[in-house]
Amino acid sequence: MGENVNSRTLKTRKALRNALAELLTGKELHKVTVQEIADKADVNRVTFYKHYQDVFDLYDKMEEETLIELGLLALRLEELPTEAFFTQLLDYISDNRVIFGMVFSPNSTGQLRAKLSNMIEGIFRQVESEKTGTPIMDSRLSYLSRYRAQGCLAVISMWVRDGFREPQAFIVKTISALDSSTGKLFDTAHT
Repeated sequence: MGENVNSRTLKTRKALRNALAELLTGKELHKVTVQEIADKADVNRVTFYKHYQDVFDLYDKMEEETLIELGLLALRLEELPTEAFFTQLLDYISDNRVIFGMVFSPNSTGQLRAKLSNMIEGIFRQVESEKTGTPIMDSRLSYLSRYRAQGCLAVISMWVRDGFREPQAFIVKTISALDSSTGKLFDTAHT
């Protein structure tokens, strides 16, 4: 019996998160109401308040959960070749389309996008530091990692905002080709 309650709870939370994410593609966070979220998720306001204090609490929990999942994914991906890295990252984004529609929406607070960027930048910096023996805080390495992360996110953002129109394999090939060209800059970073 307890397991059913747990799966129902998870299902309700996911519905509420997706409802908020969908609403945030069209309006700013501070303009979204609990009633709008409840209506979109097909639950009543009482159910909303069983899970979250308010709209901001739901947003914070959604952001935190997404970052934890991405962080765990990133740790597994660090060792992968570029194309495999982007394939798995885009798989995750594709599986969570509603959330990432919100992340890359012009109405997003930008917090999650910035944290995502910092995470990807940190992976690039770590990998290149280990590969080239360059100190992790090296200025050139920092700038190149930022450039590389922003470029990757620009391509991903365009794909998401275009409604995932292009095939995922096309985006993986494109982003991998662009990234490998950018990656060559790292080779000269420590010479």
